[in-house]
Amino acid sequence: MNRLIPRFRLPLPVALSLVFASLIAVSTATAEGDKAAKSNSESSKETAKATELPSDEPKLSVTKHSVVIGGKTVNYKATVGYLLLRQEVDDAHREKADKSGKNEDEKKPKDDLKPWAKFFFIAYTRDGENGATRPITFAFNGGPGAASVWLHLGALGPKRVKLTELGDGPPAPYALVDNEESWLDGTDLVFIDPVSTGYSRTAPGENAQSFHGYEEDIKSVAEFIRMYTTRNNRWLSPKFIVGESYGAARAVGLTAFLQDRMNLYVNGIMLVSGLLNSQDIDSNPGNDLPYSLFLPGYSTAAWYHKKLAPDLQNKTPDEVRKEAEAFAGKEYPLALAQGASLSDASQKQVAEKLSGLIGLPVELILRYHLRIPCDVFREELLKSENRVIGRFDSRFTGIGYDPRGSHFDPSFENVRGAYTATINDYLRNDLKFETDLPYETLANVSWNFSNVQNKYLEVEQTLGRTMSQNPAMKVWLAAGYYDLAVSYRATEYALCQILIDPALRSNISLTNYEGGHMIYNTEPALRKFKADFQVFLNNTLQKKPGGQ
Repeated sequence: MNRLIPRFRLPLPVALSLVFASLIAVSTATAEGDKAAKSNSESSKETAKATELPSDEPKLSVTKHSVVIGGKTVNYKATVGYLLLRQEVDDAHREKADKSGKNEDEKKPKDDLKPWAKFFFIAYTRDGENGATRPITFAFNGGPGAASVWLHLGALGPKRVKLTELGDGPPAPYALVDNEESWLDGTDLVFIDPVSTGYSRTAPGENAQSFHGYEEDIKSVAEFIRMYTTRNNRWLSPKFIVGESYGAARAVGLTAFLQDRMNLYVNGIMLVSGLLNSQDIDSNPGNDLPYSLFLPGYSTAAWYHKKLAPDLQNKTPDEVRKEAEAFAGKEYPLALAQGASLSDASQKQVAEKLSGLIGLPVELILRYHLRIPCDVFREELLKSENRVIGRFDSRFTGIGYDPRGSHFDPSFENVRGAYTATINDYLRNDLKFETDLPYETLANVSWNFSNVQNKYLEVEQTLGRTMSQNPAMKVWLAAGYYDLAVSYRATEYALCQILIDPALRSNISLTNYEGGHMIYNTEPALRKFKADFQVFLNNTLQKKPGGQ
């Protein structure tokens, strides 16, 4: 049964009022809903921002590769690009922002930090390993002003520059080959280019010179290592640092800074052709020490170029070095210490002994008062043939183009082009990182040693203190017999000056190689370098051979 509902009509003004009221209510509800949705959306964005990298962080290039090391295939990931370092905003920066007329959000960077420097790096991490606990090694070269390309493409990385059997750079076209002696099977690798080297540059408004000093450099590299360690979850990993040449002085200071200021302790440091005390290599009036320390290196070079007297030339290089070391350890420094009080007869006697050991004329040695600077030795040994020998590797020779004696280093020029060409091609084509910046393999920077005004830079005692505070840390040094930049005897001498408890001496090891400053440029030396590293790694991690 249908029920009838009576009809009725509202007056028109009342009906219109009700319609308008209804529309207003709907509009208000919609606006409130939109506002709530917008609020939730912004809240989600803020949460996302808190967990993501800053929007101005440069994008990284990540690629997958494999290489055979020690007969086993190693799969790995290469990560290439910039890590943007920031530092706290100081009062001067805030005052400048306040006067700029910008709004408050633009004046003050988030978390009171401002961009500081863009550190370029190349990292290799092995697949299938626990990244949180796997060893990681941070590597760099020296200079100051050298990029990490030399250790990277010379010895440690999964690719290396193809050189001749003698370690010479061939003519172009240059090539990279798989590095069967790479360290990647035992440790992840991070190659660091300090500011002004490689592609690393300062942030806009920052002065590059403020990074070009011993303490300033250490501070910025330490911040890179802290940031990389944090972002990549590597705080639990065993950590190693390897530095070559001046990079050894950086490595020692860096290790101390990381330990003292950031509470980041390293397991081991490797110092390749390393400078520990500039007094050992910088001969000046009043500093005769380098003459004695470089003498065995001169003898080794003279033997190699067949410039010694027959009785010495027929001996092995080890026998020649031992004879030179004996003379340089006693009779020679004693004669130099006497200065002008040394009699003419004694001077001549010492000069004749020197002549027999280094292959230079007695008259020349007397003219230099028994003190032969490295550049003089390099220019004079083969002068009759219009040749100059190398500083980084005394086995190499180059044409003597300047009669005034200003010569280039043939051992560096012979490989410089090959390393530079291959790193540029490798980064762009294999590792997929593109930029129009020049890759500075060796930047011409003016370095500031304000921390050691009126004295020599030395890190021997810094190393001793750091070892004493961290007695588990191991130190390994590698030196080349043909290195006339940092003599192998200078390395040995520096180690003897480290004042540590005898119980810590066993934590230090030294290996000498039949090589130059870049000891790894010949394959026999490269193979030995890798084998010695594996022993050092196992000893530091207390592993048995084979990784057990």
